[in-house]
Amino acid sequence: MSHAAIMDAVYELLQEKSARELTMEAVAKRANVGKPTLYKWWPSKAALIMAMFHERLDQPLEIPVTATAEEAIRARMRRLIRVVNGLFGKVVGELIAEGQSDPDILREFYDRHVSLRRASAVADIERGKATGEFSTDTDAELLVDAIFAPVYYRLLLRFAPLTEKYGNDLIDQVLLGVRVKQKRSSPNGRPALPRKSQ
Repeated sequence: MSHAAIMDAVYELLQEKSARELTMEAVAKRANVGKPTLYKWWPSKAALIMAMFHERLDQPLEIPVTATAEEAIRARMRRLIRVVNGLFGKVVGELIAEGQSDPDILREFYDRHVSLRRASAVADIERGKATGEFSTDTDAELLVDAIFAPVYYRLLLRFAPLTEKYGNDLIDQVLLGVRVKQKRSSPNGRPALPRKSQ
């Protein structure tokens, strides 16, 4: 019972103040538990915030097995754009900020959140290469960086809004260089001959 109350308290307080302003005392008071209870399970404020993040905000994305690699990437982008515009984005930005002085936060955020999603996105791209959707010389790791890193760039610097259109335009631009171009065919199914100039 107290665990749920503690998670509720952290979730509510982070909607009222920043991670830097949040204190263990405030969480204990809101959850009606003693500070020793918090420190018994979470050695630091950052660990407590990370626990709430994974339990309440970090939900996996289900992608249909019939989706093409590009459809899967677009689904991931739509989900990311949607969640970073809410409490998820606020907490992620603050965790990254806190991580500048506490490398353990960045390490845990990467290991428990980023790396899993990155691996899934890389697998989507490798599948696209195998099915002929993307060029076989595509570097899947670099493509993932090129597609998703700009979202975090805008999230952290806040110089422009994060919209679904931005996500779609970003994918369109990045995939220009890796999509396998289909040869233009004539009506009889044979490759079309180049047109003679008039």
